[in-house]
Amino acid sequence: MLKLYHWEPNANSGKPMLALAEKGVAYESHYLDLLSFDQHQPEYLAVNPDGTIPALVHGDLVLTESTPIMEYVDEAFDGPPLKPTDPVERWRMRWWMRFFDAYFAPSMSMIGWAVFVGPVARQRDPEVLRAAIDRIPLESRKIAWRKALFNEFTPEELAESRRRVLFCTDVLEAHLAKHTWIAGKTFSLGDINGFNLGYALPLSQPDHCNDARTPHIMEWLRRIYERPATKATWALGRTPMVQRVAFLERGNTHLSAAAVQQSVLPGNSQGWKKP
Repeated sequence: MLKLYHWEPNANSGKPMLALAEKGVAYESHYLDLLSFDQHQPEYLAVNPDGTIPALVHGDLVLTESTPIMEYVDEAFDGPPLKPTDPVERWRMRWWMRFFDAYFAPSMSMIGWAVFVGPVARQRDPEVLRAAIDRIPLESRKIAWRKALFNEFTPEELAESRRRVLFCTDVLEAHLAKHTWIAGKTFSLGDINGFNLGYALPLSQPDHCNDARTPHIMEWLRRIYERPATKATWALGRTPMVQRVAFLERGNTHLSAAAVQQSVLPGNSQGWKKP
């Protein structure tokens, strides 16, 4: 049985989860609680010594890195193709996936860690957190975790991340004003990649991503959210954070972004429930 080691269906973990769902490929789910450092425990390090998630195990193969995993899933299994046949659309899909991964994702990640993940983790004993950081195999990840857990992002770093996110939002809106999907006319891995980054944009950047300012992004996000594979994937989430996606319900347009954000911030154990 195919095995996928993952956290919540968003960002990196959500990409292979949604790709597998779109292909209709069954897999054995291994949920790793990122905030409990499950990914740095010996059991998982035996699977992926780098201690990063997600990881896909297919027979003797262990595949890491979310975007290449998606491409492998599309090529290795039957089901609807997730790459366009047209070479121009395929180029466009790959261009955008590179843009998302190299430019958009790091900035969104820093803001997400500063606003969501860091505050949740900091509720724990600092000595326990330091010991957990010391166990992280990759030095680059140690640095990233240390900054997030002890709120060490500088004002300049956060300001640059916000600038990049706003720039990316404008570029994406202009692109979607001309194309139905990321690749053009074809739903593809590019949309899966972008959705996992962008579904929370209306909540994290409500003044810059909304129905008035970015109508094409909002419609694109809603169309992806309405796909059966997306609904099934996000139903697998276990934390209040994943409930942010329900803001995209067309009937929920009366809800304010601030109200939804408040319901999923650290300390709110109930989270926001769908009406």
